[in-house]
Formats: sequence, structure tokens, C-alpha cells
Amino acid sequence: MPRLVGINHIALEVGDVEEALEWYGRIFDLELRGKEPGMAFVDMGDQFIAFSRGRTQPPDSHRHFGLVVDDKAATRAALEAAGIEILPGRGLDFRDPWGNRVQIVAYEDIQLTKATEVLRGMGLELGKSERALQELRAKGMA
Repeated sequence: MPRLVGINHIALEVGDVEEALEWYGRIFDLELRGKEPGMAFVDMGDQFIAFSRGRTQPPDSHRHFGLVVDDKAATRAALEAAGIEILPGRGLDFRDPWGNRVQIVAYEDIQLTKATEVLRGMGLELGKSERALQELRAKGMA
């Protein structure tokens, strides 16, 4: 049986690709990988987000995707500065103008680990919290 080894990209439906780039660019430092008609691709190191024109679903209530950031506090500040509503709950969740629910998680607090070469290519030096290291050790991955 094949094994799942990661996520290459997220395809995110938005109303307008240029608006999505501008809107998400108010929160995050975006690096555009490329464009084609009706789509734009934003790098996240060795992964990417594909913004696709044409939202076909109602707003997401529970379905969401988690974005990993280098600085969760800075992300919260950027959301607040942009006037974006942070959803109630214990995490840092918000919805974009097209109803996509996004959850923000800090790299240091989760098991996801970028290869040293990828972090270097992204210009980042990031570590893991003791809790995340314990989770990785329990799986023989640290």
C-alpha cells in the first residue's frame, strides 16, 4: 500500500485571484511562484498554495486548512492591523473574504519539520518546542 508523505499544495478557491493576492499579502509575506489564467501559485518553501478563481461552495464552518508560520504573534498582529476578524476559540482562526477558514499554527509547536536545506533556502532558522520534540521522538523522528 502507498503511504501518505505530505502535502504538496493547497488549492484554494477565491472569487478573484488578484484580490486574493492583495488580501493575503496584507497578512503574509508572499512569494509568487507563477501564474496562469485564473490561478496564482504562492510558495511556502517546498510546498505552495494555488489560488483558483471561482468559489463554488458556501463559507466553511468547520472545514479548514492550517497554515504554518514562523511567528504566530506577528500573524495575529497583522490580522488585527488589517481589521480581519479572528474567530472565537482557542486557536488563531479567520475566514478570508471568500469564506475559506484558515487556522494559523506556529512551526515550533507542531510536528511538521522542514528539511534544513529548505529552511536555509527560505532564509529561516527555526526550532521546535519541547512538546513538539517529544511528539517527534515518540515516533522515532527526532
